[in-house]
Amino acid sequence: MDTAPKPKYVMLSDNHQGSLRPPPYRRHVPRYHSKTHGGGGGCAGCCLKCICCCYCFLLFLIFSLFGLAYVLFSYYNPQIPSYKVSSFNVRVFDVKPDFSLYTEFIVIVTADNPNQNIDFVYGKDSYVSVLYNQSVLCTGDIPNFRQPSKNVTDISISLTGKSEFGSGLQEALMQNRHSGRIPLLVVVKVPVTIVIGRLSLKKVNVFVNCSLIVDNLSPDKKVGILSNNYTYGAAL
Repeated sequence: MDTAPKPKYVMLSDNHQGSLRPPPYRRHVPRYHSKTHGGGGGCAGCCLKCICCCYCFLLFLIFSLFGLAYVLFSYYNPQIPSYKVSSFNVRVFDVKPDFSLYTEFIVIVTADNPNQNIDFVYGKDSYVSVLYNQSVLCTGDIPNFRQPSKNVTDISISLTGKSEFGSGLQEALMQNRHSGRIPLLVVVKVPVTIVIGRLSLKKVNVFVNCSLIVDNLSPDKKVGILSNNYTYGAAL
């Protein structure tokens, strides 16, 4: 009796077609592993924090300094002192036969300190000169002293000098003396230290140029100041 061979495949009936489906397609996402090892990321974060802290401290310091300056300015209310030539006296004005000129002047400069809580210390190495037509007639210096607040001080300055006074300058001076209008320039340079309370600030060089017109330069005769003009400057 012959036995029928078994089929190599299985026939599915119609009622089983929906039960067998291929597995859904799954996409494999590649995994990336960090290449940083150890504390590299932590060091970068620390550096960033340090930079931020430095910037914050710098901004705080700037605002603090501005605030302190505003408070000091509001409390002390600093004002610029004023200077003027209040008197000009001639002791000697001697023209020599060789056209050299020897002079002795006494100049009184009035310094007015209008500040309430600020003093000024006038130091050494000051320089004062009197010029006529860009020629130096005599020189001197300002005595060292401290001017307190709310104070007006008359500074007496003694000036002496001998200069070459050619015929051209002598002729121009004689014409000015006859007209009664002699132009002079008083140049002042003095180191000044500003003192606020007990605190002495940095020394500042103060420059004052005073253009004068006087009526005469006769010795032992009152000299009248007809006009004056002042320019000021300062440098560290």
